Amino acid sequence: MRCSTLLAIFTGVLLYLVLGAVVFRALETPFEEDEHTNLLKTLNIKSLDFQFNNSCVDFEDLQKFLQGVADDLGADIDVGGNQTFSTKWDIASALFFSGTIITTIGYGNISPKSDGGKLFCIFYALVGIPMFGILLAGVGDHLGTALRKTVAKIENLFLKWRVSPTIVRVISAVLSILLGCLLFVAVPTLIFQKVEDWTLLESAYFVVITLTTVGFGDYVAGDRSHVEYGEAHKDDQLGYLWRVHMYKPLVWFWILLGDMLCKTNFCIFCAAMWVYCLCICSKCGEKLSFKKQAFPFVTSQMGKSEYVSNPFPAQHLFHERQLLLLEKQRL
Repeated sequence: MRCSTLLAIFTGVLLYLVLGAVVFRALETPFEEDEHTNLLKTLNIKSLDFQFNNSCVDFEDLQKFLQGVADDLGADIDVGGNQTFSTKWDIASALFFSGTIITTIGYGNISPKSDGGKLFCIFYALVGIPMFGILLAGVGDHLGTALRKTVAKIENLFLKWRVSPTIVRVISAVLSILLGCLLFVAVPTLIFQKVEDWTLLESAYFVVITLTTVGFGDYVAGDRSHVEYGEAHKDDQLGYLWRVHMYKPLVWFWILLGDMLCKTNFCIFCAAMWVYCLCICSKCGEKLSFKKQAFPFVTSQMGKSEYVSNPFPAQHLFHERQLLLLEKQRL
């Protein structure tokens, strides 16, 4: 695949993601706002009714209790009704969600609730997943070509030391995988540990589960609400802009590159190990063929033919050469 073709496909994927983000935001935001308003009204009515029937309960304590329950459930609502509506379908979250569809990760932390959103999601996945697969194949092809050129240069260097080219290929494949793990696993693990306030194990767990496209959804980068980010960066507008509008697209871009690199490296590693096994089998076959040529005496015992070691292989070869010379003289 040409670089221009690959660039065109990559641009098409990005435009497809933007299209998906815009459509999902347009379909889900009004529905989410209506659901939020109805939930808030129901909650306030229930709390007032409870206070009227249980006058011994303090209203402020009841609101604090209900707010704690809402926070634990991840409802992202203000029981007191003083908070303006904040949608989960901002452009960054919608773009991130579109990316999890075409990469088949599917965290599940955010999903379409309206009928229109669900219907659009079906067709969006049917078109987007093959498109991303084509992009993945093209990038893998270019990475494989670059790796082969690098391996060829390394082989030329190692030929002076009489190192087997097969061993060089296997070592190069392993080194490329280790380099990919360093750039797309180790470094992001440390970054997510710092940014998301996770433990090292939680961060590594999220990175591996994401890049293998398992995507349980129990840990998702950038999944905290805008309220939390606003409280954390209320005096830092640049920090708020980074965490709310720029962080998720960068996380998705890491997922895109990491997913392509991991799958490509896995294929390269399997191919290298397959070549290595074939070379070992070939060498074993050559040794077996040499033994059959060096020890051709066969005995038949109980209907089974077995190769018997010749105690004088050199003498046998000498006699064969003499017979060949006699045949040549006769001719």
